[in-house]
Amino acid sequence: MTTRREPLQVKSALVIGLGSSGEAAARLLLRQGAKVTLMDDGNAEPLRRRAETMRQAGVFVLTGAGEVPQGDFEVCVLSPGVPFAAPCVVECRRRGIPVLAELELGWRCLSSRMLAVTGSNGKSTLAKFCRDTLRQGGYTAEAGANYGVPLSAMALLDPAPDWVVAEVSSFQLETVERFAPDVAILLNINPNHLDRHATMEEYREMKSRLFRRQGPGCLAVLPDGDVQDIRDVVPDSCAVRTFGVTAGADYRYESGWIKSSRLPDPVSIQGSIFDNEVMGGTAAACVAAMEGCVLDPANVSKAAAAFERLPHRMQTVAVIRGISFVNDSKATNLAAMSAGIRMVSGPVRLIAGGLLKESDLDSVKKILVKQVRAVYVIGKYASQIADAWRDVVPCVICTGLKEAVGCAWREASAGETILLSPGCASFDQFRSFEDRGEQFAARVLEIKQGEVK
Repeated sequence: MTTRREPLQVKSALVIGLGSSGEAAARLLLRQGAKVTLMDDGNAEPLRRRAETMRQAGVFVLTGAGEVPQGDFEVCVLSPGVPFAAPCVVECRRRGIPVLAELELGWRCLSSRMLAVTGSNGKSTLAKFCRDTLRQGGYTAEAGANYGVPLSAMALLDPAPDWVVAEVSSFQLETVERFAPDVAILLNINPNHLDRHATMEEYREMKSRLFRRQGPGCLAVLPDGDVQDIRDVVPDSCAVRTFGVTAGADYRYESGWIKSSRLPDPVSIQGSIFDNEVMGGTAAACVAAMEGCVLDPANVSKAAAAFERLPHRMQTVAVIRGISFVNDSKATNLAAMSAGIRMVSGPVRLIAGGLLKESDLDSVKKILVKQVRAVYVIGKYASQIADAWRDVVPCVICTGLKEAVGCAWREASAGETILLSPGCASFDQFRSFEDRGEQFAARVLEIKQGEVK
């Protein structure tokens, strides 16, 4: 059963944010017959070109706009990059204009069934894995929202896919009202985005919104562990399954297999990237979700065997003189960095640093002591990070990524891994985590070419 939805029907709408989500929302509202105004406080050349394209489509666009224009707007659709506390959003609320997430606008207009994934780390990998598994089972399935195209763009597809797998961030959940996925997964929850959410309690509350509106016929998939506060918000009419690597989980990873009393036979993930203590829980979550999709879990085995890692997630860039170079630039918080270190089988020379999103730097010291030979620290908070960790591991402050890679290379020995897993956001020195990963790969290529010469 697909959860009941009511497509948004308005005559006049305001969209805030001219990124891909804002553009998709504006196009969907136009198709619904609304008069659309789109505003963005930016005014750079790429944004002006996008604004002109939208004007040609029939949208009234304001760039360099910090204040909400006058007008009788029936709804304000918010791009995920715009905080709920932004002055323009506060002004909309003051004027009594309902504020709605682009995610929910798209969902309301979709006829597809919805599997939604949230968490602090590994969301994109799980979303892709679930999409691949659904396709293995014969469904048409597409990935959207935070991974893939915005849901508003997905709602414009004809025909609609059987399933949409949505990766959902805490930013997108700030302004949802009725969003109720048929299957919802919380992969994990660790300190993250505390630069936007005031407290960890607020962050957890945002994540819980994925489950609040679920009901009969829906499935909530939760990690086996300390998530009782989130489980408490799941309606009694919604089924709940747990996953993990512990005996108490409904679906659990055990040495190459996903096991459950709910399965006729264990599901093999042997030899896949999920066959380890770090990624095994992800596979268990996928198997649990397939119960809600009414899909043979054997399709998980097929999808796992064929799965290709997403870029900048534990990608081996090169092996030079027995030293591995691994790009894990997507690790933008300390929990993700810790997971990256644990996935390396031998000693690690870690490149870390950037814009910190959390304050508890002591939480990773056990894994640093156990596996890391040295940390090469970059970015705005390099001194703070080095001061926090140098009592357990040698720390070298570097001026940038190029110096860090060079220094690690000079000091590394065969059998070691030089791992870029920053544990921080990238925007102090790079355009994005992708840019950071690409610069790392380029520096490794220079080293490789030098060795050939």
